[in-house]
Amino acid sequence: MKKAEREIFLQQKLIEMKRYETALYQQGAIFVAGVDEVGRGPLAGPVVAASVILPPDFQVLGVDDSKKLSEKKRNELAGLIREAAVAYGIGMCNEKVIDEINILEATKLAMKEAIHESERMLGATVDHILLDAVRLKDLPRPQTPIIHGDCLSVSIAAASIIAKVTRDAMMAEYGLIYPQYCFEQNKGYGTEAHYRGIAEAGLCKIHRRSFLKKYL
Repeated sequence: MKKAEREIFLQQKLIEMKRYETALYQQGAIFVAGVDEVGRGPLAGPVVAASVILPPDFQVLGVDDSKKLSEKKRNELAGLIREAAVAYGIGMCNEKVIDEINILEATKLAMKEAIHESERMLGATVDHILLDAVRLKDLPRPQTPIIHGDCLSVSIAAASIIAKVTRDAMMAEYGLIYPQYCFEQNKGYGTEAHYRGIAEAGLCKIHRRSFLKKYL
């Protein structure tokens, strides 16, 4: 695909990914927050959520589900999203909270923290929240859960990128503290190198005990 053709493709994709947000603006919403998380599956580290409120005229091309993007592209887009966003927030729950309340509840708690943080930056309450397949029943805000939302909504995709870049940076730092587990490479997921590190050194502070009961 030639450069000009790719730009047309990305522009069309952006229009399609803004359809949920556009519909809400047409209904009178002003501030629409996209929310997503990363880190539900790893054996170690926090679950991290982001809430991103984009302007209606958001025009950054290439925003997509963070899993579909290279690390270089994610980092590039994260900077552009932060610059363009009306507001954004990060929320997270560490391994202790995950072990105490389970990963799903920890994910919801991180999402609520991210939303509140974005609202503090905004200085107002969001009008509507778009989430990737999750509903926050105890949060009194209009919400729309979207299955595969990180592929279908630009706000959710932007949140997935911010959350992923944030968590990956944290895991890279943990990799320096606990080099035997190769966290900078596997980000806490159960790779061969990670399991080998557990077998040789046991569990470290950031491991999720509820995920690794046979190693206790």
